[in-house]
Amino acid sequence: MTEQGRNLGAETPDDGRALRASGSPQPGDVGLSPDEVRNRVLAGLDNPAPDKSSRTLGQILRGNLFTLFNAVVGGCFLLLLALGQWKDALFGFAVIANVLIGVLQEYRAKRALDRLTLVHSPVARVMRAGSPADIAVADVVLDDILLLRAGDQIPANSMILEAGRLEIDESMLTGEVEAVVKQPGDQVLSGSGVVAGSGTARVIRVGADSFAHKMTSEARRFSLVNSELRNAINRIVRWITWALIPLMALVLNGQMKALGGWTAAIESGSWRQGIVSAVASTVSMIPQGLVLITSVAFALAAVKLARNQVLIQELPAVEGLARVDVICLDKTGTITEGDIAFDAAYETVDDDGPEWRDVLGWFGAAADANATARSLRTHFASSGRLNPLSTVPFSSARKWSAVTFDTGAVSGSWVLGAPEMVLGQGRGDDVDTLARASELARSGLRTVVLAHAAQSKAPEPDGEEPLPDGLRPVVLITLREHIRADALQTLAYFRAQGVGLRVISGDNPNTVAAVARQVGFEFTGDGYDARNLPTDIDQLGTILEDHHVFGRVTPSQKRDMVKALQLRGHVVAMTGDGVNDALALKQADIGVAMGSGSDVTKAVSRLVLLDGAFSHLPDVVAEGRRVIANIELVSKLFLTKTAYAILLALAFGGLLWEFPFLPRQLSAVDGLTIGIPAFFLALLPNQRRYVPGFLRRALGFAIPAGAVVAVVILTVDAYARFSVGNTQDAAQTASALSVSIVGLWVLLVLCRPLDRRRALIIAGMYLGLLGCLVVPPLRDFFDFELPSTDLLLVSLGAAIPGCLGIEMIDRIRRRRETSARPAL
Repeated sequence: MTEQGRNLGAETPDDGRALRASGSPQPGDVGLSPDEVRNRVLAGLDNPAPDKSSRTLGQILRGNLFTLFNAVVGGCFLLLLALGQWKDALFGFAVIANVLIGVLQEYRAKRALDRLTLVHSPVARVMRAGSPADIAVADVVLDDILLLRAGDQIPANSMILEAGRLEIDESMLTGEVEAVVKQPGDQVLSGSGVVAGSGTARVIRVGADSFAHKMTSEARRFSLVNSELRNAINRIVRWITWALIPLMALVLNGQMKALGGWTAAIESGSWRQGIVSAVASTVSMIPQGLVLITSVAFALAAVKLARNQVLIQELPAVEGLARVDVICLDKTGTITEGDIAFDAAYETVDDDGPEWRDVLGWFGAAADANATARSLRTHFASSGRLNPLSTVPFSSARKWSAVTFDTGAVSGSWVLGAPEMVLGQGRGDDVDTLARASELARSGLRTVVLAHAAQSKAPEPDGEEPLPDGLRPVVLITLREHIRADALQTLAYFRAQGVGLRVISGDNPNTVAAVARQVGFEFTGDGYDARNLPTDIDQLGTILEDHHVFGRVTPSQKRDMVKALQLRGHVVAMTGDGVNDALALKQADIGVAMGSGSDVTKAVSRLVLLDGAFSHLPDVVAEGRRVIANIELVSKLFLTKTAYAILLALAFGGLLWEFPFLPRQLSAVDGLTIGIPAFFLALLPNQRRYVPGFLRRALGFAIPAGAVVAVVILTVDAYARFSVGNTQDAAQTASALSVSIVGLWVLLVLCRPLDRRRALIIAGMYLGLLGCLVVPPLRDFFDFELPSTDLLLVSLGAAIPGCLGIEMIDRIRRRRETSARPAL
């Protein structure tokens, strides 16, 4: 047994769910009686899955529905419907869409977590009342006697009672690919599997105390992916929502005063008009469409990636990989396929020696061949003519298998196994072969030797002298782990993008180092043995900055390593496929699971590569970059409107002027200058490299641009208010026209450099604006009225300097962003 395997099995019971007695082997135990089973179930000593720790559907609905943002906007929506102003309540449908997308997104993540279970086996075989029985895993109770066979999965932590060449696969728990031999008195953990032999075991921990359930419970804890876009947008919405309460009071008071005072407005019924104007001012301050378009952009990117066999577990994860600057890679099943491949054969005898190629073909084709022997099939075909006199199956304790033939050129005993276990009788060829095997092993290759003895008596595996006399090495064979075909190219891509790479594996450091070198890692010496890692998180972070390849890493160490990198300011992705990777995948900013991995791994990951192809990751980066760059662009449109809406609320509320738009007119302006173009722009290609500071850049443009638009509107409205002969509808139309012209110029400067698609979008918006002003049904719906010539000229005269101001702001923005952008 490896040291790590022994440590994992060395749990000591500490509560009532522990050993019934001493746990010593008790051959012939008839198992629990029905009454004993019933008593344990009543005492809660059965094996149910841990309680769900993700949010319930009711909690999800409440969390997405009952927010201050929804209370304000939803209240305005319902108020306008109650007043019969349904034309001015169009903004409410964006709120409904936001809530629906948020609920569906979180509920999808909840379902994935609630389906999470580590133990795949539907039944467990136990001994009860003297008879074997197949029962559900959940029905296993403390002290049950498990009957273990090859292919079974351990349903609960147990202690071995009897073992017949029993070998346990703990790779999903430790990352080490070698099976572990178990003896009576050893412990086995839930979630591990039987790969060879048979035995019995007594259950010593069940339910939430078992290893699999502990891992599952920790992995199931609900959390949303850390998304810069979502965090920034939520921060903006939170700021605005809290500012809305005093601003609403200011605007509403200003509208009532503008209508002659509260008493006069109530008596005349004009208070309805005041409320509509106040709602228009309030709603214009909220970038409600930004949340919706961001969710749509994420969703469409997820659909596109799904066609390429990439499953996005949570929509904002689309952006995540584009922000990552360190990727932590598991080895087994991630960089490698998780199996062993033939590398080379080095003869130690002359070519006219025994027919060792036929013998290797027989070992590879044997029905009980282990993974090492099966890897020989690709290079050594079985003739099918060899009939063994006797065989000895492989055992991890012996580390060899044997076959004896009594006819032809292959007559004699053949042993295939670890050189240090098969050889070592002091002959010169033994010494030379062992020295060469040791040299090859230091490079990370696995070595086995095929040895031959002329005697035709089969070795006795359980005797005092199991190997036959006269064994001489015939051929030394090297094996390597099968590297994924696309691993080298994909990791080279991330290096070129400036992303740091770390390999953290539970396997032998030498083996991990050899695999790392095959995929482009350049370093001297061996991999870092994680058994020597410090527990202090700061010291651990220092080591991670200096070393890139680690072996013998435990599941909790993997999680701590990810955390240590995060504390140093890194955005970390973690790839893996085994249960031993689950905690680190959960801790990482972006967890990436292989499609062939465990259910736990896939459920806690943000991305799942369904076909296990590494080559999809650059596609995910490209989609993330497109989403980030496009959402940053459209956010500047939305936040510009928010900025000028807040300034207008302060100005008109303070001046006691009526608000210059109806809600429906604002809906038209928003749709043409922001909403419709933003929807298309969010979906266009954009390969701009990710640069931190999205919110700072967005506000750096939006606030001054919003101030320019606010000045333009105030200028036009002031002229209309103090000049003679202008109707309210004409004044509102002039204000809407001026803000549309400047708003479309904001759209133009943000779309540079223009291409055909962007030019078509902008041209379409100008045509839309013209249609709203001249097409009678549209003009009547939005209450537009063509202004007088002088008011029209003032509107255009105010808009032109506004466009020049936007141009200056954009030049400053581009200069700053160019200086801050990292070099490719």
